[in-house]
Amino acid sequence: MSVVIAIDAGTTGVRSFALRPDGTPAGYAYREFPQHFPSPGLVEHDPDDIWAATEATLAELVGRLDGEAVAAVGITNQRETAVVWDRRTGRPLHRALVWQDRRTAARCDELREAGHLDLVRRTTGLVLDPYFSATKLEWLLTHGGVDAGPDLAFGTVDSWILWNLTGGASGGVHATEASNASRTMLFDISALAWSSELLDLFGVPESCLPEVRPSGGLFGRTVPGTPLPAGVPVAGVLGDQQAALFGQACLEPGLTKNTYGTGSFVLMNVGDRCPDPAPGLLTTVAWTGLDTGAGSHPVTGSATVATYALEGSIFATGAAVQWLRDGLGVIGSSAEMGPLAESCADTEGVYMVPAFTGLGSPWWDPYARGTVVGITRGTTAAHLARAAVEAMAFQTRDVVEAMASASGQTIAELRIDGGASVMDLLVQVQADQLQVPVARPVLQETTAVGAAYLAGLSEGVWGSVDDVASRWRLERRCEPAATRAEVDARHGRWRQAVERSRGWALDR
Repeated sequence: MSVVIAIDAGTTGVRSFALRPDGTPAGYAYREFPQHFPSPGLVEHDPDDIWAATEATLAELVGRLDGEAVAAVGITNQRETAVVWDRRTGRPLHRALVWQDRRTAARCDELREAGHLDLVRRTTGLVLDPYFSATKLEWLLTHGGVDAGPDLAFGTVDSWILWNLTGGASGGVHATEASNASRTMLFDISALAWSSELLDLFGVPESCLPEVRPSGGLFGRTVPGTPLPAGVPVAGVLGDQQAALFGQACLEPGLTKNTYGTGSFVLMNVGDRCPDPAPGLLTTVAWTGLDTGAGSHPVTGSATVATYALEGSIFATGAAVQWLRDGLGVIGSSAEMGPLAESCADTEGVYMVPAFTGLGSPWWDPYARGTVVGITRGTTAAHLARAAVEAMAFQTRDVVEAMASASGQTIAELRIDGGASVMDLLVQVQADQLQVPVARPVLQETTAVGAAYLAGLSEGVWGSVDDVASRWRLERRCEPAATRAEVDARHGRWRQAVERSRGWALDR
């Protein structure tokens, strides 16, 4: 029997995951890699650490497969993180600047004040925010000691992994696809091509950029020296949130998912027409090279067949759990979070706004700071844990309401995944706040599953998109249990806490 492997290179670690043709997992391996915080608001990764974690997880996974052949490999990744390396040597030229990094907030202010926001919004569907790659790359070229010469290669994490899988300095493929390219703030999402206007604005030479290929299609083949057998097709690449949208079988317009990872990301499939920019939200490419119409062959091989999504990006949800664990010692492990939060029936007026690196959708305020309000002498660790869980649901509600307003349609159900979604308390609070059912699938690793399905579709392991969608299985469905008046009262107090966090700007 053959398997399809997905490499899921996330923000804090890499997971390699194998899926059988019947849709059941064949195994996985996971490695964390170091996080670097040179000063407040700055977040970096060593690209070599990312690749080392990739190699280690692949070697461990392949060792567990007991001789099962690998039919294809897909890649999914943390988006927006900027990696630069030397084509000639294959060596990184600087630590990667992570999507959470805020060092270019002042530069984004300058660009906004100079009148460039409209160009960015209508060309890329994004906002002027340090979250995206363009100002990171500009900073690397102007302040990071990176030379814009012919040997410079830039890419998001997918490009870095693809380069190494397919040969590195000995002929590696330097490519990406539109779901990742659309997060760089250098890509025209209507024309599906790099924007010469934006390259000029940010001083980026086009020669350093990866080739943009269809998301569903052959990118290259593995070479000897990697943990995978030589010649395995790398046949599908998606940014992590688009991969989760695909893995949650949100293949028709209107279907919506939320992933609770380090941050939370709500995506709504809006079909094959690129929508106008929406207040507080992003427009992004979901995938290219696939035709999800009924009865059609799934892989078109064309980078011009695109599906789009509206997205709300929340910077810190699981990051709040990590802070309670690593920063305060409130919990010893992430698994303790749910039981501790459930041990109290209410936060007793405590609200947490985890704006550790600013606020994303729908506020887009890089100067907001993390805030806890309502503390009394009776506040306990359990109250803080529950406030962190409720903050995940409140932030998601803010995004979903903005999304419903922009799209003109309310969602009938929210499909959820990611590490925090295992907490039943979160599922119930989320259903209450949205006043719609919340559905959790059997397979929680929807990011990896989406990348595996895409790669397998490209190589004929699965015959159609309908075949993939039919394999989605429900594990838990929560209906709203609280009244609209109850949840609105709590949400109103949350919004007051958000205003407190936005009024506290240490670096202004």
